[in-house]
Amino acid sequence: MDFDVFFSISQTPDSSGYKPSESEMFSNFFDQVELADELGFGVGWVAQAHLSTEVQKQNKNPVVPHYPGEVGLCTDFFQVAREMFARTKKIEVGSAVMSILASGGPIAQAERVGAFLALHGLNPREKRKLHIGFSAGRFEFMARPYGIVPRDDLEKEVWPVLRGQIFSEASEIFLRLVKGDMISSEMISPTILDSSNFRSKEEWEKVKDAAIRIRNLKNEPKKIEFANRYNFEQIRTIPKEWRKDLLNLVLGSHDKNLQNKVNKILPVQVFNLSITPSEVIEETHERLKKNYHGDGGPWRRNMMPRTVMVFVNDEEGLTPSERSKAAKAEAKAALSTYWNALDGTIDPSKLEKASDNAVIGNIDEVAAQISERYHPEDRLMCWFDFFNHDNERVKRNMSAFMNKISKIINGE
Repeated sequence: MDFDVFFSISQTPDSSGYKPSESEMFSNFFDQVELADELGFGVGWVAQAHLSTEVQKQNKNPVVPHYPGEVGLCTDFFQVAREMFARTKKIEVGSAVMSILASGGPIAQAERVGAFLALHGLNPREKRKLHIGFSAGRFEFMARPYGIVPRDDLEKEVWPVLRGQIFSEASEIFLRLVKGDMISSEMISPTILDSSNFRSKEEWEKVKDAAIRIRNLKNEPKKIEFANRYNFEQIRTIPKEWRKDLLNLVLGSHDKNLQNKVNKILPVQVFNLSITPSEVIEETHERLKKNYHGDGGPWRRNMMPRTVMVFVNDEEGLTPSERSKAAKAEAKAALSTYWNALDGTIDPSKLEKASDNAVIGNIDEVAAQISERYHPEDRLMCWFDFFNHDNERVKRNMSAFMNKISKIINGE
């Protein structure tokens, strides 16, 4: 089993109410990155966010009205990645997940990828990869200032579904530019909605009625087409002579059609979402064995990084049972705060079907839980800084995991 580490850099109050300053958050983060490198974690994944979570609470339609503090301080993944590579020797670096709808959109993000890797690959001995996890972004308010809003009444009617299709359009633009293609918006797939895009027949009927009313259609449509979100003449990003072997792409979406679509352009792996049911994960593995782009080689299970919150207690002076009890109390406090903070941002039906993605307890309990729940060829993104600002404790947990738990799991 492969073990990566996930860093949220989330400036939120912990269970005691303490909230560090921004400088303390970054100092703790880089301290943990350096330790992760020493301990042998494979990839250091960094969450990316944009704009103040606190300020958006004042808007008419706040997206995360209950989230305390700032959801994340990494607003420019590439600058953070450069610093991470400079401070470490072995660990690779990834974004989890970079929105290609914000920060200028897919064209700007594609150009940043090439610019970064042109510099990162100057050393011919460099072998550490940059893993670009990309998505539409969970928090919609972060993309609104960049024009990702409904343009007319019909778009308002279908917005949640249409936003997913805008991400599909953006993904095609982003990947074709990363590939090195010269493209124009006329070369990009049109945005067309039909019954397959909706969860129920009733939803689709409602949308068709809206289209007839708003567009003054004489006949009932079988499909509804929308104008491209991005309009541009022929472009190609520069630099273009960067090392493609140093890039790994990972899609943050469980849209089956989109997973297949992006793999017709380049090899694109897939993130497992924190609350994805196990049957969806297994179906994705089977499908990508057939649809993963040939240039990436055969599909392997470790091509789908899986987030797991780690609440381990291996503190000195406690018995194994006391450590177990303490870990459960720590997990309860952190998880209850988290789910309350995200109230209204996740489909409740998904939460009901969600697999528990937290492992909780002493060394032996956490090792047993991981061995029971995950396939021995999985890749886990271990999340230690989850609502925990005690830097030394986070580092002790990381050390306990790699020095003890990982060895039990992998039989070392």
